[in-house]
Amino acid sequence: MLYYVYVLQSVRFKKLYIGFTSNITNRLKEHNNGLSQATKPYIPYDLIFYETFINKRDAKNREKYLKTGWGLRSLKKTLKNSLQIESKSARKFSLF
Repeated sequence: MLYYVYVLQSVRFKKLYIGFTSNITNRLKEHNNGLSQATKPYIPYDLIFYETFINKRDAKNREKYLKTGWGLRSLKKTLKNSLQIESKSARKFSLF
């Protein structure tokens, strides 16, 4: 089984959400159908990044790291061109 750490971006609000799953396709559908209370207010979402792991613990550790200040900074550096394309206005990208 594979495990995924993923980053969603709210299309309307430009907020980022970082999550973990073993089925990325179904999880994205759940988020966009409002089945997650944490992300429901910000639907719809685009999947803008994901990483694949063969070990569940490694994936969970990566998710935890990306949700820290250092991890979020690293993620924003990695995705700087993607995030700039998404936002012509100077909106600040943040987690919710």
